[in-house]
Amino acid sequence: MSEIYKAGAYWGHRPESAEQCALRAATFFQLMAESHPSYARWYEQSNSGRKSPRLEFEPTLETFVRFFGQKGYRSGNDGFHFGAWTGHVEQDQGGMVMFNCGSKAEFSPNCLNLFFPKEALGHERMLSAPVLTGVMRAMAVAWEPDWALATADGLRERLSNGSRLGCFVGWMTYFSHERGEVPALPAPVRVEPVGDKGTLVILTPERLTPSNPEHVALARRVQHLLEERGLLKPIIEPRPPVR
Repeated sequence: MSEIYKAGAYWGHRPESAEQCALRAATFFQLMAESHPSYARWYEQSNSGRKSPRLEFEPTLETFVRFFGQKGYRSGNDGFHFGAWTGHVEQDQGGMVMFNCGSKAEFSPNCLNLFFPKEALGHERMLSAPVLTGVMRAMAVAWEPDWALATADGLRERLSNGSRLGCFVGWMTYFSHERGEVPALPAPVRVEPVGDKGTLVILTPERLTPSNPEHVALARRVQHLLEERGLLKPIIEPRPPVR
């Protein structure tokens, strides 16, 4: 069972200008730097391997306005894409982030995906509740997604059952206010407001793992309660079949 951890934020049809996306990106990287020292420096993602020169950049508003003004960062006729990593070659440090924003496409979501380093149980540097809580808040405040989560691949596989984005929970799950009110949930689950944006649900204070049956049972129970309240609905509706 995989215990590779990732975080993702997803939102639907939202056309935005290069300047609007640049402001969101700059805010995101600023908040990420506050969550862990490894997120203080960033390099543009390279497709030519680790031996290529690392292109460090300052994640400011001006930087992203410049990036998104270039053809290489545009996604088709609308929207923008970007990828960056922390420059750490070691597997137990840093991470990588990729995002698409500003698209008006109706059947594919705007999104951000963050990849965490591999860390053994009991030796966590980044895979801890305080760090991931900071990451989730950074995603929620900067990008205002409909739904976001941080989880292990193995737990995602067990809970999604092939469902579309928005229909399952993770170790941590964020819901915008537009999706509905989060009900009271059983201990040890913690429910926290994220400003005026939405609500963050944290299943366990310790690292939640798909190899722990109690963790999986708790996740299933919470997912059922949230399904009953209508919070777990698709981010986007599937494309209608072509006739």
